[in-house]
Amino acid sequence: MRKIIEELILILRDVSLNDLDVIKWGAPIPFFGDPAIAQLATLGLNPSDKEYTDNSGAELENNNRRFHTLNSLGIESWKKITDDQLSLIEKSCTEYFLRNPYNSWFKPLDSIISGTSASYYNKLFHATHLDLIPFATKTKWANLKQRQKDALLRSSEQILGKILKESPIKVIVLNGRTVVENFIKISNANLEVEQIPDWDLSRSSVAKVKGFAYRGFVKRISNINLDSPILVLGFNHNIQSSFGVTTKVRKSITDWVAKNSAEVI
Repeated sequence: MRKIIEELILILRDVSLNDLDVIKWGAPIPFFGDPAIAQLATLGLNPSDKEYTDNSGAELENNNRRFHTLNSLGIESWKKITDDQLSLIEKSCTEYFLRNPYNSWFKPLDSIISGTSASYYNKLFHATHLDLIPFATKTKWANLKQRQKDALLRSSEQILGKILKESPIKVIVLNGRTVVENFIKISNANLEVEQIPDWDLSRSSVAKVKGFAYRGFVKRISNINLDSPILVLGFNHNIQSSFGVTTKVRKSITDWVAKNSAEVI
């Protein structure tokens, strides 16, 4: 995984990212937890800015720090990075859930995969989290311009495939419709879509948001051929932010993920 981090540092140094609102002083985050020991991974869009800053926008420091930055490594630019500092970045990623994880975001998603016995916080049955884009942005994804979203996706679309190829991951769980749509863009995965009434969200007495499940196998991401097909499971609701996701809906999604994952792990 070290070579992947080195590749991301080179991308981070590229001036083409300057117009994409990337937090360029923060180290790239290719994975949360250790993909080398995980059979299940969840997938999101890109890391939150809260992985580097507090609510006031100040850089996290000391025991509150989650990932390395130019400041924490004591360097002026990514051109100055050493092998030892690359190792520190990798360690901050693999040991993320042992220190100060962003639990208000990860705990709800960990609950969704709990029926599989895998957990971010379990060393024996470890789950990892991956993102389509391993760079945090100052602006939330929904507020980025479409050209910025497209450019960010293109900048690192091979990285996910390389991580999966080097890991024992057998199941990927996609968190939300936007993740599903962008995952399909880089993989051309043919996912079956099923409406599940138990997942419908009531936004008012007359309006409902229908719940959809996605299922299929992926064999190739970008131009990276995987060693074996990986089961892809997804749902259209964003577990952390979709208004009206009830305990009943969460439980139904959890049971569905567990049932389908049992086929391969």
